[in-house]
Amino acid sequence: MKYLAFAAGLITSAAGQMAAAETPVLTVYTYDSFVSEWGPGPAIEKAFEAECGCDLKFVAAGDGAALLARVRLEGKRSEADVVLGLDTNLTAAARETGLFAPVSVDVDYSLPISWADDEFIPYDWGYFAFVQNRDLAAPNSFRALADSDLKIVIQDPRSSTPGLGLLMWVKAAYGDEAPAIWKGLSDNIVTVTKGWSEAYGLFLDGEADMVLSYTTSPAYHLIAEGDDSKTSALFDEGHYMQVEVAGKLAASDQPELADRFLQFMVTDAFQSVIPTTNWMYPAVTPAEGLPKGFETLTQPKTALLFSPDEAAALRDPALAEWLAALSR
Repeated sequence: MKYLAFAAGLITSAAGQMAAAETPVLTVYTYDSFVSEWGPGPAIEKAFEAECGCDLKFVAAGDGAALLARVRLEGKRSEADVVLGLDTNLTAAARETGLFAPVSVDVDYSLPISWADDEFIPYDWGYFAFVQNRDLAAPNSFRALADSDLKIVIQDPRSSTPGLGLLMWVKAAYGDEAPAIWKGLSDNIVTVTKGWSEAYGLFLDGEADMVLSYTTSPAYHLIAEGDDSKTSALFDEGHYMQVEVAGKLAASDQPELADRFLQFMVTDAFQSVIPTTNWMYPAVTPAEGLPKGFETLTQPKTALLFSPDEAAALRDPALAEWLAALSR
C-alpha cells in the first residue's frame, strides 16, 4: 500500500505540474503603487484570471518613467507582454524603441481629449497638483509658491512620471521663463524622491507642507479614511494633465492574451476599480458613475497638455533647466 500511495503521489504531482505548464502566463510590467495591496492590481488580477483561464503576473518596476528604461534595456529579451503605466510624456520615446506592437480596442473613451493612437491604450487620467492640508493657506500659482516659505516634496523626472509631468507643467505654463520659475522653487524643495510613493509618504509624515501628486489624491483620504483634511492647490496658470496608458510588446509570446487584457482594461470590470484604488479618473466612466466624494475635488480652470511629440522634444531641455536650478 505504501508503494501504491507513493505512485499515486507521483501521478498527482505530475498532473499538477502539467496543469501549471498548460496555464498561459501574461506578464505585465507596471509601477509599484499599482501592485500594492491597496492598489488596483490585486482586484484586477482576480477579475481577469476569472475569465481568461490564465495566470496574470504583475511585475513592479519602480515608477512610471522607470518602466520605459527597463523595457528599453531588456529590448526583445524582455519577459513582459504588456507595459502598463507610461503616459503621453513618454509614448513618443516608447514608440521610437520599436518594441511595441499595434493594438486596437473597441471602446468610447470618457477622456477630456480626443484619442487616436494605434500602439497605446489609455486606462486612466488626472491632473497634477500639489496636495496639502486644508488649513494651509494655499498658493495660487508657481510664482506664489516660490515666493512663500512652504516646503514641498517632488519626484525625479528621470524615474517618475509625476516628476516628468511637473517639468512639462512648468514648461507649458511659463515657456522660456521656466528656468526662472525653477530657480525660485529651488529653495522650497525639501527633497526629490525616485517615485511617487516615497514622496507622498514624506508628506504624510509631516516632512513637507505640500507634495506633487494629483487633484484626485484627496479622494483617497475622504473615501478610504473618512478624512476631509486634505485638498489640492488650484493654480491660476492651469494644471497639466496626465493620461496613463498600456501597450503590448511586439516580442510577446502571448500576443492574443495581451490583446485580450488590453480589451479587458477598458471594460467596466477594470475601469470601476480605478477611482478607489488608483485614485484617478477612469478612461471610461463606469456604469455606476464616479464614487461619491469625487464631486468635491479641485477642478482646474485650464487644462495643459503637450502632444507626445512636443513632450519628447521638450524633455531634455526642460530636464537641463531643472538640473541647473537644483544644482545651485
